[in-house]
Amino acid sequence: MSGLVFPRAIRARSGATAERSENEANDFAELRLVGITRRFVTESSGTVAALKELSLVVRRREFIALLGPSGCGKSTALNCIAGLLPLSSGSIWRDDTRIDRFPPEKRGFGMVFQNYALFPHMSVRKNVGFGLVMRGVPSESVRARVEDALALVQLEGQGDKLPDQLSGGQQQRVAIARAIVVEPPLVLMDEPLSNLDAKLRVETRAEIRRIHRELGRTTIYVTHDQDEALSLADRIVVLHEGVVQQIAPPREMYANPANLHVARFMGYRNVIECELVPTPRAGRLGLRRGELFLTAAARQATGGTRVCAAIRPDDIALGSAQADNAIAGTVANVEYCGRDSLVDVSVSSGVKLHVRTNSQVGVGDTVHVHVPADRVLVYPAES
Repeated sequence: MSGLVFPRAIRARSGATAERSENEANDFAELRLVGITRRFVTESSGTVAALKELSLVVRRREFIALLGPSGCGKSTALNCIAGLLPLSSGSIWRDDTRIDRFPPEKRGFGMVFQNYALFPHMSVRKNVGFGLVMRGVPSESVRARVEDALALVQLEGQGDKLPDQLSGGQQQRVAIARAIVVEPPLVLMDEPLSNLDAKLRVETRAEIRRIHRELGRTTIYVTHDQDEALSLADRIVVLHEGVVQQIAPPREMYANPANLHVARFMGYRNVIECELVPTPRAGRLGLRRGELFLTAAARQATGGTRVCAAIRPDDIALGSAQADNAIAGTVANVEYCGRDSLVDVSVSSGVKLHVRTNSQVGVGDTVHVHVPADRVLVYPAES
């Protein structure tokens, strides 16, 4: 059977209803966002574009993460897709059907909110089944499908409790169950883990990925956390001030950020403004800042002699003064992180390098750090 539906065992228990057939008919091969833009009018700044000409093709069963800092436009994009905000321009298509003029209920998408949005006076079971009841699904089918959904999010036996009797992670799983029980062709998640502590975030993140894998449901997920995006998504869309910076699979995004905005989000904490200088090595760029000299692999045009070198802390090692791109420095700070430490090393020209290492060092130690030339990324200098 084609489409994004519950696994066979769940479908067999729930039965084939007319409402279910309608959901399957609403499935799509692709969702196309064509130059979608959302403008707001503010008293201080006049008209402001929170989202600028976002174009994206989301394929069936794909997990897309919208990644960026607060105010970058990612939640605005999600709300435009859901129909909670009208577009200022552009269009949204489900295959050959334009849907941006449809109200939210006609789009049939599932939504998981940051604050859970559960009804506090309703039991878990009634919260999960609310959308089915509103759609007029027969009560017997509602009961079976709610139990299936609770089993899928591993909340069996919790159906009679009220939301405030559950932990934050359990409440978020109730919200997920409520979104998927209506079998939408697309699930929209708006920073669903941001209110959870670190341990629960990791656990619930794994649950979201498992549920997505088992149901094969197309998902668009908003987050400001690069680890969430990297671990969950098939493709990541990085936004900055409402504009798309890069769209790529996680491995490509991590290894080859398109610009400094993306690099910073991918963990390149060391950004050093330098001057391009000649180097005898073919295929290498020479970078100088005062007494500091680095070589880097030539990857993209820089458009001038002022550039920024970006280096991830994990790519810098403590070691020999004879290694490639070796730099002498003094340990300024050590943060113990368990299996390794984050070490700040002060080097020449007032530069402080962030280094992640397993080596045992102390504040004030003199050390040499080095980084392979192909892990020094070079971008045009910021204006």
